[in-house]
Amino acid sequence: MRRRRRFSPEGQGYPATPGIHSREQIHDWQRITHAVHELGGSIYLQLWHVGRISHTAYQPGNAAPLAPSAIRANAKTFVNGEMVDVSTPRAIELKEIPALIEQYAAATRNALEAGFDGVEVHGANGYLLDQFLRDQTNLRTDEYGGSIQNRARLLLEVIQAVKEEAGGERTGVRLSPVTHFGDISDSDPQTLFNHVVDELDHLNLAYIHVIEGETGNRSASKAFHYGELRRRFTGTYIANNEYDLQLALGAVESGRADLICLGRPFIANPDLVERLRVGAPLNALDQSTLYGGGAKGYTDYPTLPDESAA
Repeated sequence: MRRRRRFSPEGQGYPATPGIHSREQIHDWQRITHAVHELGGSIYLQLWHVGRISHTAYQPGNAAPLAPSAIRANAKTFVNGEMVDVSTPRAIELKEIPALIEQYAAATRNALEAGFDGVEVHGANGYLLDQFLRDQTNLRTDEYGGSIQNRARLLLEVIQAVKEEAGGERTGVRLSPVTHFGDISDSDPQTLFNHVVDELDHLNLAYIHVIEGETGNRSASKAFHYGELRRRFTGTYIANNEYDLQLALGAVESGRADLICLGRPFIANPDLVERLRVGAPLNALDQSTLYGGGAKGYTDYPTLPDESAA
């Protein structure tokens, strides 16, 4: 099980997203991790900073959001119950980057204290670390911009800082080489992510978690060779995006992936593993309830015993 959480007040870009940067949050998460462990499960915390996909309404003191460069995204977020354009960010100053990296390290310590089994660094989906990776959103001229090596620097330094707190065996990272979510792109994603994964492999991490294609659109991955990432990474490769049981089994049996991440099917089917095991039909996902913030469409889908008793 994985839970996405912002690790600093500046990392927020959406309403009602809990964090891992206060004593109160640590205490409340302990109740959840304890419940997961009581049922024999494992739970990782995903460290998430949205970067420029935010609004001044979410920032301390109504400041501009942080980003590698001051380029506003063609994107929207919820503010006071309505969709609005995200705000123009400010470029994070070079002298601020060490403190940002330390926030990741502190959040890792907090996550472990809260009882999480490990952490996953969110380097995907057009958020802060992904913004540093891409040449469309990173126009810096210092050591964190320009060449692929420089643009990958922040992600790798963050991973190193997290690893020093959690250990490589409890550290993972999420990547999305071809996503355009958050108005993001790169002129040469294959070369960029080949380099990123080469460097990650040297760090002996638990896994890389790769979104193959655009979320909800596997066909977007046709021009990108994910086998190159799989070949370069000697640890566990987790594949994600529109996998069903047959695709998942085929990918694992062929060695194309070690594990498969199933997201939306799990939302609609809290007993997904059992349904797949016995060949039971799956509940349909009600997409209108996604990201609603309440119980509807999140904790109210029936399990097999519920249905048989109805």
